[in-house]
This record gives sequence, structure tokens and C-alpha cells, in this order.
Amino acid sequence: MNKKVQLQDLGNKDYKETWDYQEELFKEIVDIKVQNRREETSIATPNYFLYVEHPHVYTLGKSGDVSNLLLSEKQLEAKGATFYKINRGGDITYHGPGQIVGYPILDLENFFTDIHKYLRFLEEAIILTLAEYGLHGTRSEGETGVWFDVGTPFARKICAMGVRASRWVTMHGFALNVNADLGYFDNIIPCGIKGKAVTSMHAELGEVVNEQEVKEKIVKHFQILFEAEIV
Repeated sequence: MNKKVQLQDLGNKDYKETWDYQEELFKEIVDIKVQNRREETSIATPNYFLYVEHPHVYTLGKSGDVSNLLLSEKQLEAKGATFYKINRGGDITYHGPGQIVGYPILDLENFFTDIHKYLRFLEEAIILTLAEYGLHGTRSEGETGVWFDVGTPFARKICAMGVRASRWVTMHGFALNVNADLGYFDNIIPCGIKGKAVTSMHAELGEVVNEQEVKEKIVKHFQILFEAEIV
């Protein structure tokens, strides 16, 4: 079992380029697992944690409804945004500047074989990070991600999650709104959930938040929860 996780910050990178890169890393891990099984070898599988900030983009999960995108192609162009149907779970979401996107590409057989636990651990890393800023993030039953004031008329989502897993290898991940322009969420029904607001750390705290500092805190909690070694 290899608990080392290679951390890579890709900076600001096009969504499709990043998706292709995720697929490369995903295939690399799966190919090693197939070889191990076929040849009865025990080559260690690598794990990755990618950070990225995307230019304005809307992505729709495989079970999503395209009608949750409220813009035409021309309107997308006018906003400088792109749109992709992708192979993760979940419905529609937005990525853009001021948002921290994390893509853990892990062989869960190096950690534990439980997708439910994996998602809960990702949520917990975000909840613990928010707590360091005095923000009380919680889960909403039946809905992945991290929220504030669940069960009240003021419920609002701060972190969306959507993952894909095959042969216990994960891809895609989470998107935490730090200093994001929340106006872009007005063009979709976020995650296909009507009547639920979206927020950011900036909106909650009333000040611009240091994104690098937030990234470091997330990785710190991820490392503890997963008993991983970040390299």
C-alpha cells in the first residue's frame, strides 16, 4: 500500500486540458493495477492530488439535466465561459477564478475501499478548513458537498463535489468557493437543486481570503484524514 500522494498545483488551466491530464493519470494507475492482476506482480500504484483554478466553465455530470444550464451558446460566449458534459457524478456546477478546485486521483486500495467514506473524508477536510476561519460548515443529508445553515431558509452551499471511481481509482473532486464571483451561479440551477443559494468564504467573512493559505490548510487536513504522506 502506497500512501504517498504527489501534490501538483497546476495554476490557472483550461478545463479540458486538465480533464485530459486527469484521464492520463487515472489510466496510468488503472494500467498498473491491471498489470499487477494479470502478471501477479505488486508494483506500487501512485496517488495524485491536483490543485487548479479554471477559467469560467460550466460542467454537467453524467446524471445531470442540461436544462439546468440557463444560458444559450451565444450567451456562454458573451460571458467568456465554456460548457462540458463530463463523466463524474452529480449535476451541473460552475468553476472559475477565485475558486479552489481539488482533484484527488487516488488508488483507494492504498487507503480504504469505500466510496461513501471517501466522499465524507473530502467533505471533512473542507469542514475542518472552514472551521479555522470561524465558519461552521456542515453536510446536507442526501446531498454531497459542504453547506451552511442546513435546514433553514438560509441554507447555502460553499463547496460542491462530484467524483468518478473505477477499479477503486478516483478522479474529479471538489470546488470550494473562496473569492469566486457568485454571479456566475445565477446562470445555472447549481447541482440541479432549486431554491438553494451558493456562497463563498469572501461573502461569509466580508474580506478577500488568501487562497494559498486555504490550499495549505485543506492539504493538512486531507493528509491527517487519509493518513497520507504528501510529497
